[in-house]
Amino acid sequence: MLAKIMSMGLNGVEGFPVSVELDSSPGLPVLDIVGLPGTAVKESKERVRSAIRNTGFDFPVSRLTLNLAPADVRKEGPVYDLPIALGVLRASGQLKPVPQDTIFLGELSLDGTVRGVKGVLPMVSRAAELGLRTAAVPAENAREASCIPGIRVLTVESLGKLLTVLNGDEPPNFFPPDSWEFCEDAAMDGHDDIAMIKGQAGAKRALEVAAAGGHNLLMIGPPGSGKSMLAKTIPGILPNLSYQEALQVSKLYSVTGELRPGEGLLRRRQVRAPHHTASTVSLAGGGQPVRPGDISLAHCGV
Repeated sequence: MLAKIMSMGLNGVEGFPVSVELDSSPGLPVLDIVGLPGTAVKESKERVRSAIRNTGFDFPVSRLTLNLAPADVRKEGPVYDLPIALGVLRASGQLKPVPQDTIFLGELSLDGTVRGVKGVLPMVSRAAELGLRTAAVPAENAREASCIPGIRVLTVESLGKLLTVLNGDEPPNFFPPDSWEFCEDAAMDGHDDIAMIKGQAGAKRALEVAAAGGHNLLMIGPPGSGKSMLAKTIPGILPNLSYQEALQVSKLYSVTGELRPGEGLLRRRQVRAPHHTASTVSLAGGGQPVRPGDISLAHCGV
């Protein structure tokens, strides 16, 4: 039997659709993975095998061929654990047909619990652009996924609970959409207020001019004179983030895994303070897979 499950991947900070195709045929029991899988993807077969057995289902004793399409783009990370498990169960006849307008994302633990993954926000955003209707994501990623309009977010806590939903034994648990509303308290969360700084009239005036005009600023002085403290107050005097700005910034932090579990869109402008010995790659970004650097993470911020 042939099974096809929809998922998503990451290319830099942009999502792209991935079709998880699995074929079950007679032969020696083995699971072959093709389609340029990374190390974490190759290791997924062991996590999937244990998760299926510990959930109360049978891992098929047959030859399984798994293809991650498109085959010419490298797939990285444990995000494909959940769709691979669903493909195995569907190909072995233990699962009813899976909706093709739904994407599945998540890492499996050995007991079947679904763990959070990086990059859910840009992947769900791309899925919505492609016209897909539902995104099944780990519970700790549900809040950030719910910030994307036009797509329903199905909260997945474990493989067993998801299977009962897909087999029609339980109603789906959709996460409520996160309506964008800027919070003034969130703008100052984690940052100092410039009004609380005593003295430094010239430096505070320079901060206001730089913030108003979008200029660069160079502060020179001995240690302890307040340069870092002053810099951390800049987000409080900058304009509030718009929805599009918050979406762009949150995508970057989602890809790097710096969004806290259960956190939605970032409501405040970010401050990045790289060390003076930071490498060029850590500042500008790069590597394989590509990761944003501090310059990118300071987008719309300081």
